Amino acid sequence: MGHFDMDKLKDGTLLDYLCVDVFIKDMVAARALTSAFELAVIDALVSGTPATCDALAQEIRAPQGGLKLLLRLLENAGVLEKIGEQFRLTARFSAALRYRDLLLAKLDFAHIAAHDFINLFSVLIADPVEFMKRAGMFRLFNYGNALVSTPESHNLTARWVRITTMLTRYEAQVCFALHPVGAYRRMLDVGGNSGEFALQACRANPDLAATVFDLPVVCDVGSNHLRHEPEAGRIHFIKGNARMDALPGGNDLITFKSMLHDWPDEEARGFLRKACQALEPGGTLLIFERGPFEIGEAGLPYSIIPFLLFAHTFRSPDLYVECLAEGGLSDISVMWVDLEMPFFIVTGTKGDPKG
Repeated sequence: MGHFDMDKLKDGTLLDYLCVDVFIKDMVAARALTSAFELAVIDALVSGTPATCDALAQEIRAPQGGLKLLLRLLENAGVLEKIGEQFRLTARFSAALRYRDLLLAKLDFAHIAAHDFINLFSVLIADPVEFMKRAGMFRLFNYGNALVSTPESHNLTARWVRITTMLTRYEAQVCFALHPVGAYRRMLDVGGNSGEFALQACRANPDLAATVFDLPVVCDVGSNHLRHEPEAGRIHFIKGNARMDALPGGNDLITFKSMLHDWPDEEARGFLRKACQALEPGGTLLIFERGPFEIGEAGLPYSIIPFLLFAHTFRSPDLYVECLAEGGLSDISVMWVDLEMPFFIVTGTKGDPKG
């Protein structure tokens, strides 16, 4: 156990996506960048051709007074640089735009969380249960909305699924670099959300078939998310409720990605108990989760605020290790990896009775 040596990642570029956090360091910079996307300032400059404030004002149809303020904020945030009277995107921000989907999702997530952080942080510290009742974040992540499909429940579910999908898209690649999936043939992702985690696994292994087990509306959103992907034919969605339903069998890899922290200890134990029972002999159970916060001297950036609101829910891996051992799994290991905050991978193997 212990923190993983990041130098051991075979593909160092897998961590390049973390560069987006540089531009979400504080609320002013993040809000200015969001406005730059909303007002098409970024799109006006993405070709690399510099433009004056006057030219940008004409293109986006905004008064120069307000635009000058926005451009100055973007320059201060490292998004733009000024050459004479013209503005252009910095090389560093242009590189971050390779992860535009993630950048936009993180900006959206941070702005949603900021209201709760400003208005309810004292409640979070003093009474986490009351905080969860009052916070807009937990109304957004209301799994009750995902039980019955209506236009409203679909739209509400799709918003948080979009955010978690973008996070998973890049985190999953790190996970599967540290725990390769090439030896597996059938994967079950419990609480698998849009299917993005399963998608990344299937891309890493062309012989892998995956099942995503999640709530009905989440499965509908996920099916729509994957419909144009080449791997979609190898990913199957099963609508269910892991709290009440048995998990599908026949899988030599069962995964939980950023799912278990949402639930109290007893529910998390129940999910893992079912997974240990459903796992095929010789198969692996894999948990990929955020760990407890580590706050260094530099403090925390604005981009981390959404996860700060979940601070009471992030566990150490000890509970999961205990559950896997109780479920009869062996060769249990814990691997830590530092992304924008600590993550860990817990794995265990189910013994083959024939062996």
